[in-house]
Amino acid sequence: MADKITREYAAALLPQRPENSHKGTFGKVLNIAGSLNYQGAAYLSSIAALKSGAGYVSLASIQKVADNVAAKTPDITFIPLRDSYNQCVASDAFSEIKEIINGYNIISMGSGLSDKPAAIAFIDEALKYLNETNFPVVLDADALNAISHLGILKLPSNSIITPHPKELSRLIDIPAEEIQNDRVQYAKFAAQKFGSIVVLKGHETVIVSEDEIFINTTGNSALAKAGSGDVLTGMIAGFAAQGLSLKKAAILGVFLHGLSGELASQELTEYSVLASDILKYIPIGIKQLLTV
Repeated sequence: MADKITREYAAALLPQRPENSHKGTFGKVLNIAGSLNYQGAAYLSSIAALKSGAGYVSLASIQKVADNVAAKTPDITFIPLRDSYNQCVASDAFSEIKEIINGYNIISMGSGLSDKPAAIAFIDEALKYLNETNFPVVLDADALNAISHLGILKLPSNSIITPHPKELSRLIDIPAEEIQNDRVQYAKFAAQKFGSIVVLKGHETVIVSEDEIFINTTGNSALAKAGSGDVLTGMIAGFAAQGLSLKKAAILGVFLHGLSGELASQELTEYSVLASDILKYIPIGIKQLLTV
């Protein structure tokens, strides 16, 4: 039996904001994202975590991405990673951040990392470490592509994957059209196969956590735009950094992401909303939930 995510339920999940606090109170996100051709994904996923209330976000990416994102925002810190031919992370670059991971509350990984062999090898090394340590992680985009390419069958139990239907198709070797015909069944199948929370994106996004199933009730076609999924990844990571369980972070992130898209489309129309516009409406969506 699936539960619909109501506005009241989402509002009740909002993390508390104590007056006696500092940036560490609201958690630190390590966002491993971006490559030469997908620099916007690194920006969107990083800023979304901050807009959702996280106290501190570090972007781990190649120097060119770090430089260009830094020119766009002063709000995040950077961990430059060695690159492979100036295109994407080097295959062995994970060793450069392994020692600092415990200084963070959550990792988000995959937005715009690219599907080049070096990036796939980097993700493979990262997942091996995360499986051993069970460090919480949100996996999206190119992390999912790497998982399907590598044939990985088990993910960290403290993880969330956020596939759209085509990504899930590659992960479980089922045609996307068949998945769309029974989204709940295949999200459940993926959750059982990988031992992970599954967020199957799309109209009425499905969230499966162990035996619990949740169906989102917000969103519209405004969200069908490149970069929208990167924003969602950052939002989920941002809420998890503030102390929500991964399940609750996924539920609140998905609901608020959809609500932000709706609010943006009321002013900009469903045709014209950009992923970067969604960022601007996260605060308005939070404000609405605070009044429930």
